[in-house]
Amino acid sequence: MILSFKTLGCKTNQFETGALQTLFTDRGHRLAEPGEVADAVVINTCAVTAESSRKSRQAVRRARTDHPEARIAVCGCLSQLGPGEIETLGADLVAGSGDRAAFVADLERVVEGQRPLTEIASARGRHDFELLPAGGPTDRTRALLKVQDGCDNFCTYCIVPLVRGPIRSMPMERAVAEARRLAEKGFQELVITGIEISSYGRDLVGENRLCPQLPDLIAAICDAVPDLRVRLGSLEPRTVTADFCDRLKGYKNLCPHFHLSLQSGSDETLRRMGRRYNTEWYFESLGRLRAAFPDVAITTDLIVGFPGEWEADFDKSLAFLQKCAFSDVHVFPYSQRAGTKAAELPDQIEKAERHRRAKLAGAVVKELRLAWLKGQIGKTMPVLFEREENGFAEGYTPNYCTVSVPEEGLQNQIWPVVIQSVSGKGLRGERLPAMQ
Repeated sequence: MILSFKTLGCKTNQFETGALQTLFTDRGHRLAEPGEVADAVVINTCAVTAESSRKSRQAVRRARTDHPEARIAVCGCLSQLGPGEIETLGADLVAGSGDRAAFVADLERVVEGQRPLTEIASARGRHDFELLPAGGPTDRTRALLKVQDGCDNFCTYCIVPLVRGPIRSMPMERAVAEARRLAEKGFQELVITGIEISSYGRDLVGENRLCPQLPDLIAAICDAVPDLRVRLGSLEPRTVTADFCDRLKGYKNLCPHFHLSLQSGSDETLRRMGRRYNTEWYFESLGRLRAAFPDVAITTDLIVGFPGEWEADFDKSLAFLQKCAFSDVHVFPYSQRAGTKAAELPDQIEKAERHRRAKLAGAVVKELRLAWLKGQIGKTMPVLFEREENGFAEGYTPNYCTVSVPEEGLQNQIWPVVIQSVSGKGLRGERLPAMQ
């Protein structure tokens, strides 16, 4: 069987698509070459916002149109949330956000001629972590390692606990073994990902009856693969304690880039969102990171137009962004999701107003990003080069700045680069022969 894949959404989805590709190729199937006709198209969907759901539905429709003879197999969060809707779009196989081994076997049967099939199990009944192969079947510079799934936070705006289920964690010994395996395969960077990695370990009990926590895992991985960059996925502010920083600040291979989830700079809005911190707590966490990790970059997410977010609350959010001096911010207009508490809250904000606020916040973020990039000029930083185009090699610094140099032949290599200027949304520099 020849397969084509389309992935929407987060890094966890990207990891799971890579795992699916490995599961298929291990059974003798192969990935389609560019322009090659596929026997089956796999679409891994996202449902975190109304826009991501729209894009997922659009991808299914396009696959049905562009590949009229192929079997269309849909999995992920949107199909977990609304399998009937996916069926109406012409999918031959509809599966949810779990049990990838069963998905592989189901698609084999569908391609062999079995009638269209829908297999969805309740996400809330999942209690075991699904062990999947990391790294994908193709060579890459950066590997994703999913160490956690599910979420128990139930923020009022979020559908994720309903489509992913309760928290489940990869055993720490298995995570360390996977990290070593990926290092041996030649990857240069490892991204630790999951649905809510700050909850890592709560479901695990060791010999001393104490659950391992995220700092335990990160320290163990950094020790096991000292020559591999280790980068963390999104963190909750509650994770960044003094102990977290004290334990991890000495690891040279831990990338000084932290995505610290915010969502609003208004305490009243945070309360209505069901977030478990306030802006004072958040700012203290940010300060700990800046004190512990030199050249640290801190990115975040911001939701604007949440129900009951008055203009004064929005102004507080903009002021807080500037106070925090983030290196980058992902801005989202609030997305009303059926099945969440926020969808039933009074004082819903009109869609046009939500988008107006997103545009205003985007302008603030653009200024913050430019100031951050300018602050990198003159520094010399190791860059892991990942791609090449039009005579330029491009890669990332440990603190997640995009850097390009006018050279080729550097892919999957780390070189010191002196930063010379801002170039678009990234930086331009000159490669040095070795670290000074």
